Amino acid sequence: MARRAETIELAVLGLLHEGPMHGYELRKRLNLMLGWGRVLSYGSLYPTLKKMLRATLIEEAVGDPTLITRRPRIVYQVTEAGHAEFERLMAEVGPTAWEDDNFDIRFAFFGRTDMEIRLRVLEGRRTRLQERLDRVQTDLARTQKEVDRYAGELQRHGVESVEREVRWLSDLINAERANPAPAPEHTE
Repeated sequence: MARRAETIELAVLGLLHEGPMHGYELRKRLNLMLGWGRVLSYGSLYPTLKKMLRATLIEEAVGDPTLITRRPRIVYQVTEAGHAEFERLMAEVGPTAWEDDNFDIRFAFFGRTDMEIRLRVLEGRRTRLQERLDRVQTDLARTQKEVDRYAGELQRHGVESVEREVRWLSDLINAERANPAPAPEHTE
């Protein structure tokens, strides 16, 4: 549970680097980033926002005063402490950077990350997936005769999906090395 909250915090900080947003907009953008398999509820978002407010990573501001509504919309914006925390989190290159729960979010903000860090995260992810692929292929070879046709197809589909992601990562790594993107600009 704590890892999911940290992933949401990273995503919120990254999105707020683009500019202030209200909770509804943050949730909509986060759900687009997380993908169809990991929908974020308001019950997960707002406690995370409250925690980030207490930690002074973000702050509240009143939304557009020209919009007439029953109550003013609260808009969240990143603070200096939030900028620093985002940069710290994006600079981490250990196993949490390439695990399933965190990789997609980090990848979405690679444009603000140093090339060496991007490469280390991509290589770590590829290594982790290759290890998983090797293990699954070994298990598949051993159990092929024991499973029915549908279970076998599901296993084959899983292997093909991981193989495709490993190829994609290899292509990204090769492109990064051949044509490194310029260092990200730090706006403060």
